[in-house]
Amino acid sequence: MENHYPKGTAAFWWLGQMGLLLKLGDTKVCIDYFATDVDGRMTPVPVDPEDLTGIDVFIGSHDHMDHIDHDAWKIWSKNNPQAKFVFPRKHMAAVLEDGVDIGNAVGLNDGESAVIKDVTIHAIAASHEFLDRDDETGLYPYLQYIIEGNGIRLHHAGDTLRYEGMLHKITQFGDIDIQMLPINGRDAKRYRQNWIGNMTWQEAADLAGDTKPALVIPGHWDMFEINGADPNEFADYMDAKYQGRIDCIIPGVMEKKVFEK
Repeated sequence: MENHYPKGTAAFWWLGQMGLLLKLGDTKVCIDYFATDVDGRMTPVPVDPEDLTGIDVFIGSHDHMDHIDHDAWKIWSKNNPQAKFVFPRKHMAAVLEDGVDIGNAVGLNDGESAVIKDVTIHAIAASHEFLDRDDETGLYPYLQYIIEGNGIRLHHAGDTLRYEGMLHKITQFGDIDIQMLPINGRDAKRYRQNWIGNMTWQEAADLAGDTKPALVIPGHWDMFEINGADPNEFADYMDAKYQGRIDCIIPGVMEKKVFEK
């Protein structure tokens, strides 16, 4: 990750599930990295959490283990003392319990933004089955993000369904270069087992079709047998319906990809 990438370029590595390691100019961002080995996990941990250092920004979309991995955040708060941690402000207490310094804890809510080094992060509410807005505080427990830096704009959808007005929230910042979407879907069996759902691969593809990113990446399909999907169906549907107008890749875990405008 030590290379400097010119403006209009981003390097990224998929970490499994919705995890992404991103290099924008000189800024290193780690998003939704699930770095703890647990029973039933299908994708091995690609980078030991103790070895992940030199990160400028850690981002978590919501307080589920495979998105905010508290065991890993406890390690990263010590091994990356300069790093900022970005997350839904509703989970501030839980993040501070991980040892994150209050000065490095950047809690956001829908419609809020933060500037960290030369990267700007915009928060958008996510509907993980439901929006679940807290009536007293107005805080949302699930977020998605627009991340801007080095002339690149990335949309990381976290875990979400599509809801009315969401497309405008995504596109109001301008054209999306890279988009990462969950495709694992939802059903009654999973819901009864507390596996909270996301867009199906068809719904995710149609969101990409409406958003019109230059590149789309399917996520949240590989980690647990009960909660996956076939990314090739997503890619095939993108190709059939949108006829190559949007590039789609299914990266391997820790396979380096470089996006250039």
